[in-house]
Amino acid sequence: MTYDYDLFVIGAGSGGVRASRIAASFGARVAVAEEFRVGGTCVIRGCVPKKLLVYASHFGEDMHAAKGYGWTVGKSSFNWKTLIANKDVEIDRLNDLYLNTLSSNNVTLYEARATIVDAHTVNVEGRKITADKILVAVGGWPTMPDVPGIEHAITSNEALHLDEQPKHVAIVGGGYIAVEFAGIFAGLGSKVTKLYRGEQILRGFDHDIQNHLADEMRSKGIDIRTGTNVTKIEKTDSGIILTLTDNSTLNVDVVMYATGRAPNTMGLGLENAGVELAVNGAIKVDAYSKTNIDSIYAVGDVTDRIQLTPVAIKEGHAFALTVFGNTPTAPELDPVPTAVFSNPPIGTVGLSENEARAQGYDVAIFKSSFRPMKYTLTDISERSMTKLVVDKKTDKVLGAHMIGMDAAEIIQGIGIAVKAGLTKTDFDTTVAIHPSSAEEFVLMR
Repeated sequence: MTYDYDLFVIGAGSGGVRASRIAASFGARVAVAEEFRVGGTCVIRGCVPKKLLVYASHFGEDMHAAKGYGWTVGKSSFNWKTLIANKDVEIDRLNDLYLNTLSSNNVTLYEARATIVDAHTVNVEGRKITADKILVAVGGWPTMPDVPGIEHAITSNEALHLDEQPKHVAIVGGGYIAVEFAGIFAGLGSKVTKLYRGEQILRGFDHDIQNHLADEMRSKGIDIRTGTNVTKIEKTDSGIILTLTDNSTLNVDVVMYATGRAPNTMGLGLENAGVELAVNGAIKVDAYSKTNIDSIYAVGDVTDRIQLTPVAIKEGHAFALTVFGNTPTAPELDPVPTAVFSNPPIGTVGLSENEARAQGYDVAIFKSSFRPMKYTLTDISERSMTKLVVDKKTDKVLGAHMIGMDAAEIIQGIGIAVKAGLTKTDFDTTVAIHPSSAEEFVLMR
């Protein structure tokens, strides 16, 4: 049978664009459908705009620190509208780059929603288009709980486009996005109350990292209330009233929910082709990103494997190599280094102490806590911490964790060492870079 395209990709985020470009480089006829903007969650409404806001949130503290180094800092003020407008200009620029990437690689773009009709057919605005292979890369979407008045709450999507900076914001949730936006709003001068139903923020992270971040956030004025949830949301002329699980109330300007994301598969028509889904709507795939239907594949957050942009890119690239490059490739994803751009930031790779013990390892723990040199001439008390989890039997470093200045930059290099299976002795015999925070990883005894 002759198809309109060799590959039709639904979703032009990081994974879909990479898969399209690589497939096209092998000579495949490729088309992509995107109903919003090319670039996906990361570029348009995720890690990139969020990181720009994170940068903005640090300048107040930086200007305060500058006084200790002899700088006379004059009167300063912050303008939310200017930040959001400048952020939008940069997102437009990146969107254009992604559009150029598709165009320069001869990938046809349909700026419309596509749904699946059958194993080889998609519907784009009433037009039936056929393809030998279909790749679903539609990502995830924020989920909202069933709470009375939830329609008055926002998610991270809307937080990036608020007309005004809230004077007081409540952030519900305890994961990456919740702690990052708490740091953003607090750093920009908003009062922040963070509500989380669990015992400690950042569930699943190493317990020392969790506790250290909570302490630092509180020291920066963020009101963290664990074991607390919202039972009702009411909008009034003066703001929003939250009723909490202890029956107390909280008055805020904005309530933001960061309580999870779900695969964006609703209404996509996957059932028409018989594609198997998990209970949460995630598309089930094998190691090569193929579904139970031979002609349909899926990559990225829609599969709910590891919800990270670089992982989606690796999966998209591996798919193209496998299907169009005659090189079967399953992306190597373990261990995956990652960062949380909280204040202070976190970098982590490999097993936490709890995970290592749960897997039966007899571990040795090495930790270092220190005040970053940058703060020596200031009154800023923030401390950093590094931690290694080591298998006593083999001396292999099972996990490396850091919280503090430059953690995200430092953990990338450490991630290579952990993935390579290096030992604590390898770390110890590596010459330290002094003075730096990174040197702590090779000095812990």
